[in-house]
Amino acid sequence: MAVRVLIVDDEPGMHDSYRQAFRRPVDDGRPAAMTDRPDPEPGAGGGASAIDAPSELELVHVSQGLDAIAAVDAGLRAGTPFAVAFIDVRMPPGIDGKEAAARIRALDPDVNLVIVTGFSDFAPAEIARAAGPADKIFYIAKPLDGSEVVQTATALAQRWQSDRDLAETRRMLAEKVAQLEEQAIEIAANESRAVHLANHDTLTEAPNRLAFLHALGERVQTPGCFAVAMLDLDRFKLVNDTFGHFAGDELIRIVCARLTVQLGDEGFVARLAGDEFGLLMSVSGEDEAVMRCERLLRACSGSLSIFGQSVQNSASIGLMVADADHQHDPVDLMRRADLALNEAKRAGRGVVRAFDESMDETVRFRRRIETGLGAAMTNGELTLAYQPIFARGGLEIVAFEALLRWCSPDHGMISPAMFIPVAEESDLIHALGDWVVGEALEAVKRWPGQFVSVNFSPRQFRRQNFVAQLVAQVQRAGVSPRQLQIEITEGALADNAERAAETLYRLRQMGFRVALDDFGTGYSSLYNIRTFALDSLKIDRSFIDGMGRDRASAPIVHAIIHLGRALGLEVVAEGVENETQLQALRLAGCSHVQGYHLSQPLVGEDAVRLANGGIVVDPQAPCEVVSEAPGTGTHG
Repeated sequence: MAVRVLIVDDEPGMHDSYRQAFRRPVDDGRPAAMTDRPDPEPGAGGGASAIDAPSELELVHVSQGLDAIAAVDAGLRAGTPFAVAFIDVRMPPGIDGKEAAARIRALDPDVNLVIVTGFSDFAPAEIARAAGPADKIFYIAKPLDGSEVVQTATALAQRWQSDRDLAETRRMLAEKVAQLEEQAIEIAANESRAVHLANHDTLTEAPNRLAFLHALGERVQTPGCFAVAMLDLDRFKLVNDTFGHFAGDELIRIVCARLTVQLGDEGFVARLAGDEFGLLMSVSGEDEAVMRCERLLRACSGSLSIFGQSVQNSASIGLMVADADHQHDPVDLMRRADLALNEAKRAGRGVVRAFDESMDETVRFRRRIETGLGAAMTNGELTLAYQPIFARGGLEIVAFEALLRWCSPDHGMISPAMFIPVAEESDLIHALGDWVVGEALEAVKRWPGQFVSVNFSPRQFRRQNFVAQLVAQVQRAGVSPRQLQIEITEGALADNAERAAETLYRLRQMGFRVALDDFGTGYSSLYNIRTFALDSLKIDRSFIDGMGRDRASAPIVHAIIHLGRALGLEVVAEGVENETQLQALRLAGCSHVQGYHLSQPLVGEDAVRLANGGIVVDPQAPCEVVSEAPGTGTHG
């Protein structure tokens, strides 16, 4: 595209001089064709004409300043601005060159102005002030030198083009910079969102475990006493199973909101995982911390309305109070608060427990127990003892209850009450349970007609393939399912009654016997007995022991016996320790009894001889009592 040059002069001869200067030869040596062009815009002023110029430059001629202003304006609006304007400083009539230059500059700041002067009333500084900047104003004296005119026009046209190219480059660069700035803003926003997501829980928008650890790390660097607490909802799984996961999510949100309101701006609430929350608060000491945590429990306990449903909620809190005089590790503080939470759960839920050092020692001991228990099955440290179950009438032995014993080389005899809960909290319970069943089935093959009764923990009972596993074990052992009785507590049935009823029904269909252990101490109800397929009820030893000491136990025992008889169930009284208890149970109509008064748990060979009638049991004879407690719950 040609670069445009404007010639402004009131003398026709000067226009001829410009034309002659810009004329160039063609290849055959003849002058280039000269053709008049129309005015840049119709009506732009008389005397305006344009001729052919070199392809790089296009000349436009006007004779008056007002025509020049009109031509510049028209060029700008058409997108074809002028690069250079040669202006005669004296152009009567009309406006002079100085005024024309000033008004052209006002229209187009980029055009290069060349002031053509013979003698002038205006100094260059005066013209520069009117039509500056100075670096875009140049001067040529009359008479004109054609080569000087062409060189000036060519140089300024190139400069103008370079300025335009530079301006375009700057514009493009500015656009790129603007795009980069927009991208930077977007990246910063994305980073901010990413940081927020990394530090916040998506369900509640509360801080998460990472943010809690960060806040705790800052808090330990600040003087003053503070408390770290772990709150866990009680039986949250039951809410999900009963009302659905949306209700469970809503419960989480409600509890989080209530905790946040209760702690206020001075506290910190984070959702750590699932239904567990971390709490951070400044306190004066343990008493204040416990008091505040109890208020938090009350705030999120009781009946809550969730999607129109009334949900009973409760929670437990473990608490660790850190004083200002010691350095503390944030992770260790959380660990100790978590240990206290576990103690709160074991204490019956719905309570606050503050950490003390004994909890840490208990955990270390439990870990040693867990490690030792894993090797005990292969090292021959585990054995089963069998306590006979007698029919009331002639004290006939009808069954044996398998009781697990562990003699550790490091700790000696370890009570099942200590190691069974450890196994229950880990995957060891399944391997341990399978070992007990296998040993018991091998023993029952040597008995003439008795069955073996084995305790099962709630976690075993909820095992996905519980029934199939038992069927496979009795088939491998080559015994009838009727020779194995499954003892479970009511606690194992409480979490999911529908699934529990289906499991018991399948067990009975396969031929297994089912006994409800520790009856009267758990979630006893007539509904449970009517719904679940059972063979017998086992009265907890605490009621048998209390028959001669308190007024309530005997009526409870009588009621259970009559209930079982009415429903056609066997009733087994555990923990019969003296003749008085035995006679009272006989008079009440109890169908089966077991206890140290009749026989202590026996090792394998002694149990075989007793089952085959090789040992005579005299209820009147004193019985030797071993140092460990008889029949202590799961696996005894």
